[in-house]
Amino acid sequence: MNDMNFKQALPWYLLALVVIILDQLTKHWAVADLQLYRPVEVTSFFNLTLAYNPGAAFSFLADAGGWQRWFFAGLSAAVSVALVIWISKLKRAERLLAISLGLVLGGAVGNLYDRVVLGQVVDFLDFHWQGSHFPAFNIADSAISIGAVLLVWETLFGKSAKEPAND
Repeated sequence: MNDMNFKQALPWYLLALVVIILDQLTKHWAVADLQLYRPVEVTSFFNLTLAYNPGAAFSFLADAGGWQRWFFAGLSAAVSVALVIWISKLKRAERLLAISLGLVLGGAVGNLYDRVVLGQVVDFLDFHWQGSHFPAFNIADSAISIGAVLLVWETLFGKSAKEPAND
């Protein structure tokens, strides 16, 4: 990566770093101040509830016996490296794409840290409605979700989606 690409990519790497820091600070707070599976009601539809997820999104493969820790860690590491490279190759005008990739990168690294160090991901945001709970999640998950939505938006409606393909 040449210096110009790094300078252009730096804000998006910093966005990822902010996500990682916020994610880890909130997770450390949750582990220190919340009791496992004991909800703290914030509103009628939102609790803070400490939970651990050894699987992937929505606890996918959570009870797979332990191999999933390293599988998801490896997958997260590979995706993170790909995102770092992708961000470095973006053009200055691709701001929304860069923001979306920065958010996904920060979330992926935040959860990767948990998997490698703790063997599972710390979750604590718990939304519910009429007795049904959405799976608990964290800041990293939120950043990944927002980044993914922005990526889809940019793909469908962004400037590059409107340009004709050069065949």
